[in-house]
Amino acid sequence: MKALQIAATGMKAQEQNVEVISNNVANMRTTGFKKQRADFQDLLYQNLRRMGTETSDAGTIVPTGVQIGSGVKLASTARIMSQGSLEQTDDSLDIAIRGEGFFQIDLPDGTTGYTRDGSFERDADGQLVTVDGYTVNPGISIPENIQDLTISNDGSVQGVDNTGTTQQLGQIQLARFVNKAGLEAIGDNLFLETDASGAPETGNPSDNGFGSLQQYFLEMSNVDAVTEISDLIAAQRAYEMNSQIIQAADEMYSTTTNLR
Repeated sequence: MKALQIAATGMKAQEQNVEVISNNVANMRTTGFKKQRADFQDLLYQNLRRMGTETSDAGTIVPTGVQIGSGVKLASTARIMSQGSLEQTDDSLDIAIRGEGFFQIDLPDGTTGYTRDGSFERDADGQLVTVDGYTVNPGISIPENIQDLTISNDGSVQGVDNTGTTQQLGQIQLARFVNKAGLEAIGDNLFLETDASGAPETGNPSDNGFGSLQQYFLEMSNVDAVTEISDLIAAQRAYEMNSQIIQAADEMYSTTTNLR
């Protein structure tokens, strides 16, 4: 019976849905994490009676027809790029983006990664780096004698040395994309450019279209616990209903077999 196979696709789809939800929940406290949503599409249809075909010489046509679907499939796991809440910290190298934009990160293979995670550190050479030691682009060097570091909303980095002299240390730039949901997540809070995202446009924070920076803050995950729990319950109910269809179809098949 086709109902067995159709319900099986429904169970598989909801299993994948739960996997997406579980990843969202697991990253509720991941800095700069952007949640995903499972989107589904129906599978091909079998036309038992095609709509629009003529039923008489008078030109009457079938108004609706008969189509039997073959199930469901996972079409995409769309990433929701909405702003996460900002959480205050005590670290002068913690920076949050409020609005559009991504920090640019130089990866070891020579490519550029993009992130909303602004929990930066200073390496042995004084360079501003991520927690994995990847350099923030453009490179900003913070001398050892800097005692007071200030990062303004427009990305200007200044420091006061031990003599009280203010030094201009660099300028943080951001990148933005036409379709930021088209970025490829590679883990470690990093994204890569793809053909779907389009090429990056770079600029200074607070410029036209770019977000501003907030020192002493980090952007938290945009995962909402209540929404994820309700989605999980809905997925569980859908999975149970598909399993009941499989059980009912199996009983019908067994009854038909016994009659023979």
